[in-house]
Amino acid sequence: MSRSFPPKGRGALSQPDPRYLETVREGIDDGWPEGVEPAPPLRTTLTWEHPRAIINTNRSPDIPFEQSINPYRGCEHGCIYCYARPAHAYVDLSPGLDFESRLFAKAGAAARLREQLAAPAYRCSPIALGGNTDAYQPLERRLRVTREILEVLAETKHPVTIVTKSALVERDLDLLAPMAKRGLVQIYLSVTTLDAGLARRMEPRAAAPRRRLKTIQTLSEAGVPTGVMFAPVIPAINDHEMEAVLAAAAEHGAVYAGYVLLRLPREVEPLFCEWLENHFPLRAPRVLSLLRDLRAGKTSDAAFGTRLTGTGALAQLIKARFQRASREQGLNRSDHRLITQLFEPPKLGPQLDLFAQAQD
Repeated sequence: MSRSFPPKGRGALSQPDPRYLETVREGIDDGWPEGVEPAPPLRTTLTWEHPRAIINTNRSPDIPFEQSINPYRGCEHGCIYCYARPAHAYVDLSPGLDFESRLFAKAGAAARLREQLAAPAYRCSPIALGGNTDAYQPLERRLRVTREILEVLAETKHPVTIVTKSALVERDLDLLAPMAKRGLVQIYLSVTTLDAGLARRMEPRAAAPRRRLKTIQTLSEAGVPTGVMFAPVIPAINDHEMEAVLAAAAEHGAVYAGYVLLRLPREVEPLFCEWLENHFPLRAPRVLSLLRDLRAGKTSDAAFGTRLTGTGALAQLIKARFQRASREQGLNRSDHRLITQLFEPPKLGPQLDLFAQAQD
């Protein structure tokens, strides 16, 4: 079987049309064999968005947060399994390579956050930073949108949770460590595998697995409550590593752990299947068969309560393995409840003060 490979440093192999695009592009055979001329490097481009609000609300009963902020749309990490890929269709871009290379950043995010936190009707509850795409993806190193958001949250004593695959989170320890002392922050490092070769294929621009473990250690030593997310669990690809990942994370100071079963919503399914056929052609049928066992005969399930963990005997086995490994490693021994009572709404400046005096 012939195999194709993604552009260097990218996860997806193709560029499927976004589902809302009115025109459809179709490839034709012009007679030239593939590979005669190498494709030019796929460059990352940036577009600034100007949102009116920055806090998203969530009503999903199986998600442990009510509010989130996504500093970026799209993610340069290029994780082939990312459930956020379909969102690029809303801006008429492909969930394939566009998702990894045509990125959007939220201009004025810190100012919008201040406005929302200062609203009289605002009620403090923990904010998940980067719940859709990674808030510490490579672009953050120079744009510092996430950093500016954290500065506002630290100033107002607002609780925050972070899940990331990036060691860049260490940069913000000057903010995170004091917040941790007040019970305002919890961070999870997503560690999908300890196999650097597999990680390079699944999540090409994320930090190496060992570097993520070092980040867990650095955060823990700084007093930041830190956990590990073994996500996604992919049957016959990385599921056998669950115990090893949890043990390595605990050894590096993690005190919490979680897992999520592979999800293949909308365009993620054909992209993942394409990736699977190219990287694991002999294993692909078994992976998809096991996934259907976990998803009641389908490859994806959007139902609350089962979409994250699956159903059936195999799903129960994965859950039992996770619980046993967590007990053996001393993980999840207590709930970490973030403090909301310390929150202080920000002041928006002298103009607002003058307006308030005029109203009085």
